[in-house]
Parts: sequence; C-alpha cells; structure tokens
Amino acid sequence: MPLIIPDQLPAAGALKDENIFTMTGARAASQDIRPLKVIIVNLMPTKIATETQLARVLANSPLQIEMQLVGMDMHTSRHTSQEHLLSFYTTLEQFKEEYFDGMIITGSPIETLDFEEADYWPELCEIFEFAKTHVYSNMFICWGAQAAMYYYYGIPKIVQDEKLFGVFEHRTLRPHNPLVRGFDELFYAPHSRYAITRKEDILKHPELRILAESEEAGPHIISTENGRQIFVLGHQEYDKTTLADEYFRDINKGLDTPVPANYFRNDDPKQEIMFRWRGHASLLFSNWLNYYLYQATPYNLDDLRDGKEDAWREAFKDEDSILGDRD
Repeated sequence: MPLIIPDQLPAAGALKDENIFTMTGARAASQDIRPLKVIIVNLMPTKIATETQLARVLANSPLQIEMQLVGMDMHTSRHTSQEHLLSFYTTLEQFKEEYFDGMIITGSPIETLDFEEADYWPELCEIFEFAKTHVYSNMFICWGAQAAMYYYYGIPKIVQDEKLFGVFEHRTLRPHNPLVRGFDELFYAPHSRYAITRKEDILKHPELRILAESEEAGPHIISTENGRQIFVLGHQEYDKTTLADEYFRDINKGLDTPVPANYFRNDDPKQEIMFRWRGHASLLFSNWLNYYLYQATPYNLDDLRDGKEDAWREAFKDEDSILGDRD
C-alpha cells in the first residue's frame, strides 16, 4: 500500500524517482480502506529533506498511510519558504479536535540549549499533552526524544563538549519486543548530537524499557510496555549522504567538526560512504506501523469524538498480549 501525500510536496517527486509507491489524497479517497493517520511534527530546519526521509521509511510498508505535516506557530523558519509551510503544514490549533493513529516528532539542532529556551517550547508542551489522549502511539526522534523524556519523566539530557557524530554498532537487548522484531543482534544507526541521555537515568523509570543500545552512543531505542511512547535517540531515517552533508557544511563554515565515525571508508572523507543502516530503518518503522498502529488502533477514529474520549482512554489502558514484551 502507498503513502498518501500532497501531489505537489517536493518529496513526491523524489520518491517517484526512487520507484517508491505514493498516492494523492484524491485517489486514496476513491478506495474502500481507512489509511493510518500519522502526524509528523517537523522541527528540523531542513524541512524538505526531513519530509523526504520520513516519507521514504513510512512508504516502505504494505499499509496505507496518510501523512500530515505540522509546524510551530511560535517559530519562524529561516531555511524553508513561507510558501512551502503555508501549502503543506498545519498547526495544533487546526487539528486539536482530531484523533490520530500515530505521531512522529523529529529532532532539532538545538540540543545545547535548555529545553525551555526553545522559542516553541510552550507549544511543544501542548502537543505532548495532546498526544496523551488524541494519538495512539508516538515516536520521538533524537532531540524530540530527549524533550519528550524530559517532559513526561523528568529525564535530563547531558550536553557534551564533543559531538557524537557517526554510524555506530548497536545491540538488540529485547529481541521479543515487537518494535525490534526481526532485528539482527547487532545493527548500525547514525547519530549526530551534542547531548546524551544517560542509561542510569532511564532505568530509574520501570515503565521504560531499553530495546537497543550502543557502547559508544548509549541507549538508542526506548519504549513503554504498550508502545504508546517510543524514543529513538539516533537517526535511523537519515539518508546515505545526510552525515556527509552536515560534515562538509560545517567544514565550509570553518568549524572544527570531526569526521563522522565509521561512515566514510577508512574514516576518510575522500572515500565512499558505507551505507549500512537502511534495512533496520525500514524494519523499525514497519514494525511500528504494523504492531502499534494497524494492529492496535480503532478502525473508526471518528467514533472517539463527540464525548467518547472515555472510550479512547480505556482503549489506551488495554495492553494487548501480542504487543507485550516477553523478556
């Protein structure tokens, strides 16, 4: 099944060139099937690149997905045109009465700031509250994951002097958890951040489970038992050249950015990129869409409107045994 996106979205052309199946909303409406409704709260400055990355991994699934892009009212983007934002983005005020199968909140390159220093922090907190009752399963990525763990659990991020930058080996810790079902015992994932989240801080919260971690990068995939909150501290969605683009951009600015580890062959920027995380990226997002959205959310989301929020909350309390982590 395809990913449903606006026909004029820049990602549409890129995905078509890659032979990835997408569909316009008009064509999807003619089919007798309910697509999964997924919000993407895009906090990255390079919004079009991030849209394409996430559209790519969401489209690699047999399920039909309707993608809705969300931006921040309190923040003025300097890297994306207002025309693009007005054409394809909505805000919390416009959808706060709706219900959704899933939501993704992206990273943001402001990890050295305190969370409260972000100009859109109050608005993001409203979205975190909205997610409690209006979204069935939420995936938070990198800074978005750190912000969510801080908001929901008070877990701090620790800013480092050196950037964690590169592609690192990770170990699957709970192979029976549906989110990492089919993962190899060892797999690779990209990271690009100055802030870390300590394992000992996560383990203070028994409701959180570390599903995968790295000796160099620390905890990577964390989830609650029922998968309503999923935190990914790396960037499985990154394209092959994303880290290279970041590195050469910094070098051209005269910054002393280290070569991303384990990324270029022999750690030499003049040599080829070793692209070795795409398979597990597809598996991570496919597992999320299948086990925590398609298998779990009500078929008719409209039934949860008009005073039926109690039924929605009751559904959230039920932890289906198929989703339970048996470790």
